[in-house]
Amino acid sequence: MNIFKKTIFSVLAFLLVAGNVYADKIKIGTEGAYPPWNAKDASGALIGFEVELANVLCKNMGHECTIIEQDWDGMIPALQGKKFDAIMAGMSITDERKKVISFSQGYADEVASLAVMKGSNLVMQKSLSAITVAGISLTKPNSTAKKALKTIEGALSGKTVCTQVGTIHQNFLKSGDIGTVKVRVYKTQDEVNLDLTSGRCDVALAAAVAFTDYAEKSGKAVTLVGPTFSGGAFGNGVGVGIRQGDTKLIKAFNKAIDKARKNGDISRIATKWFGFDASM
Repeated sequence: MNIFKKTIFSVLAFLLVAGNVYADKIKIGTEGAYPPWNAKDASGALIGFEVELANVLCKNMGHECTIIEQDWDGMIPALQGKKFDAIMAGMSITDERKKVISFSQGYADEVASLAVMKGSNLVMQKSLSAITVAGISLTKPNSTAKKALKTIEGALSGKTVCTQVGTIHQNFLKSGDIGTVKVRVYKTQDEVNLDLTSGRCDVALAAAVAFTDYAEKSGKAVTLVGPTFSGGAFGNGVGVGIRQGDTKLIKAFNKAIDKARKNGDISRIATKWFGFDASM
């Protein structure tokens, strides 16, 4: 092979790799500590709704996936530092996060809820239980929603509310929508659950399904109280977090999500892990 042919082959090989940065594997970061969104089994293997969905999406894109465990509070810095290419970790799409990373379209809804231990006086408050029949949307709260928020503000007066640090739930508690709240934050949802059941928290806030999943698996008398929350500080569904400017990967994930939704894969996997269809 002469030097001219070698040069041509070298250029073609470079173009093939450059045209597909993710030719081998896409690395996806997840927490592994937010069941049933993402968790670990007894052997330490990563499991959950997003782990299973990630593999389906990668298959739709024609790639293999490598799922990488990452602590929640270092998730975005690790993405920006190129430890992995995307985030699938129950991360809601919010305006605040879009300042530093981009997102795919949403693939699932994550309604939030307050939770207490059975027998809590919050469960017994008629004014609070009366608004459980409908969720509150904070995108454009109407008069009914605003009245409900005032009711919740009164119910939480003097209470310690526990939640995971760096989440939409912490953002909501700091937003002023329910006045000034005494908040205690934790590194993981597991720590929130443990302190709620031990009595160090009066009430906790997280994804509703995180509490119901914990109650079912642990046998602890954790119960949801008040309405579910969405919109506003809670964002616009859960999506794949991707580095800003990585438009090819965003488009690829969007196309893969469309296919998974059309095929019924997202609904099937969500029902398996959540017990209901949480797909968007």
